[in-house]
Amino acid sequence: MKQFSFILLLSIFLTNCSSVEKKGNVTISGSIKGLKKGTLYLQKIQDTMLVNVDSVIVDGNSEFIMQSQVQEPEIHYLYLDKEDGVQYNDRIDFFAEPGEVIITTSLSDFEKDVKVIGGKNQAKFDEYKKMIKRFNERNLRLIKEDFEASKQKDEEKLMENDIAYKKLLRQKYLYTINFAMNNKKLEVSPYVTLKEVYDANIKYLDTVAKSLSPRVKKSLYGKQLFKYIEDRRAKESMRIKNDSIQK
Repeated sequence: MKQFSFILLLSIFLTNCSSVEKKGNVTISGSIKGLKKGTLYLQKIQDTMLVNVDSVIVDGNSEFIMQSQVQEPEIHYLYLDKEDGVQYNDRIDFFAEPGEVIITTSLSDFEKDVKVIGGKNQAKFDEYKKMIKRFNERNLRLIKEDFEASKQKDEEKLMENDIAYKKLLRQKYLYTINFAMNNKKLEVSPYVTLKEVYDANIKYLDTVAKSLSPRVKKSLYGKQLFKYIEDRRAKESMRIKNDSIQK
């Protein structure tokens, strides 16, 4: 009887080990230079909520490995809990798709030092973020110049900065739309459209949506883009109707 109980427990243990090994089709591994202690969380958006997919406690060894199960390429987040009371700092976004993703970064600059090796969507996502970083840096320079001009009450400079800001914003939007259309066969296309230029003229959003490949149109972010455009059209129609009634 004791022998049977031992065999039963052993079989349960082996079954559990097997299920852990097969719990995901994406393996996320890497290291964080300088990290001695902390908790890493693998997260994603599910039903509009940020949920934990996997986690690992780091204690002495800065290397980590986690897993996720995806049906298609999907944005995930690597979150480092430093227990500093700031909930949304120290979070890296990346595309997870079946296979391996390798992430390396540092404790001193968790978000800026990051390097991600993944699939096709991640490669294009990195390309996009590098360009957007340039736009953001130029925008920061304009903000600083605006601050100085305000102190000096330099109205002419403030007007110049306003024109420069609008031009920069237009360039960013045009770049994003072109990027999305040039990568219409990848899920990164509808994702960056929704994330970065959701408030663009609806005709541009519609152009991106219609250009998507059949597979990407049926993807998570493809469906979200079409739904968003539909909702915006409905709101704009309602606004026009209300305006006509008031007149």
